[in-house]
Amino acid sequence: MPTQQTAHADPTHVGNNMYQLMRELYPFCRSITGNGNRKTLEIIKQHIPLVVHEVPTGTQVFDWQVPKEWNITDAYIKNGKGERIVDFRKSNLHVLNYSMPVKKKVSLAELKQHVFAMPEHPDWIPYRTSYYKEQWAFCMTYNQLSQLTEQEYEVCVDSTLKDGHLTYGEYHIPGETPDRVLISSHICHPSICNDNLSGIVLNACLAKHLSRLSPRYSYTFLFVPGTIGPITWLARNETLAARIKHGLVAACVGDGGNFNYKRSRRGNDEIDRAVIHVLKHSGRDYQVWDYVPTGYDERQYCSPGFNLPVGCLMRTPNGMYPEYHSSADNLDLVRPEFLAESFSMYTAVLDVIEKNKIYVNQNPKCEPQLGKRGLYALVGGQGDRKLQETAVLWVLNLSDGEHSLLDIAEQSGLRFDVISEAADVLLQHDLLKEILG
Repeated sequence: MPTQQTAHADPTHVGNNMYQLMRELYPFCRSITGNGNRKTLEIIKQHIPLVVHEVPTGTQVFDWQVPKEWNITDAYIKNGKGERIVDFRKSNLHVLNYSMPVKKKVSLAELKQHVFAMPEHPDWIPYRTSYYKEQWAFCMTYNQLSQLTEQEYEVCVDSTLKDGHLTYGEYHIPGETPDRVLISSHICHPSICNDNLSGIVLNACLAKHLSRLSPRYSYTFLFVPGTIGPITWLARNETLAARIKHGLVAACVGDGGNFNYKRSRRGNDEIDRAVIHVLKHSGRDYQVWDYVPTGYDERQYCSPGFNLPVGCLMRTPNGMYPEYHSSADNLDLVRPEFLAESFSMYTAVLDVIEKNKIYVNQNPKCEPQLGKRGLYALVGGQGDRKLQETAVLWVLNLSDGEHSLLDIAEQSGLRFDVISEAADVLLQHDLLKEILG
């Protein structure tokens, strides 16, 4: 059976493809609803056979309701000369996301009551939202705000906020078992690269990669608006959710920071152990965080009524890099090589999940004679033969029907792929038998 490990993807090619997809998606004004999300999902459909769902406004999803749909055509602030001093066409961050429509003339004092800026970064435009409170506002650089003078300004937000739909995308890959792996990313940010688009393109690239393989698990890839998206999906898929055995939320994977992992609510589930094992043997600095009920959509999947084994694997976490939620989180912040590293990290984790099986030693009374089976010559080249021989002995000793290969890797201190390769060799010589769950 081909697996993630045996079906390598060229990192440079993968990273460039992900970055190109990000460039294509960057201009769209996304939100928790609206045409920007539809355009985004239509582009992703060109890469994977995504199923797009439309859920009507007012639909009850647990304690929430699907909100009104928001769309925007144009927005600006004009000075007394009729010049656009703030222009949505130049940056879709200039408008408060979900701003209600407005067109009127205001004084400087009134305008300032409807403006967000970042004094600590005077050249950056902040990204701000108001999903569930109807108001209008603009975002501008602090330098722009500081240059405003006493005069009358024309403000216009050409938007609609009315009954419509919440849109999300879903792609399923069937595996040998109906048990599922969930990979989820949020699609609700406009032109924000690391904290949005990096997760989207990684999710799409992983889905395309896995679609070429024959995985053991079934996979569900979700492209949903933050918070209300997973709530809606969970409300509509409670039966399917019960099948999720492992899951990751993909976000903030395009910058050059060290990797960070936020555990699932369960804390030490197989997905948590798999990620930490891969990070430990990656040769890179990393940090592991205990679960907290804040952050990304893992807090919905991990809510006590579901308590799914879903963690969040990031590079620099949300809110912990200066460019977060600003115009500086742009195409210059993320790089193809960083995206490629994140893709490789995710595929390594999924490889552990795919291959983590439990075996029984078929010759448990003392060690079998490996030499007469030619195993010492088969388990590796001269340079790593000792390591492979050690792995064979560990697998034979702990394959008692209770220890998984990940258990053995953790206890031995060896990399999972070394343990897995040793198990493959022993299977070929009928010294192991898989325990089918």
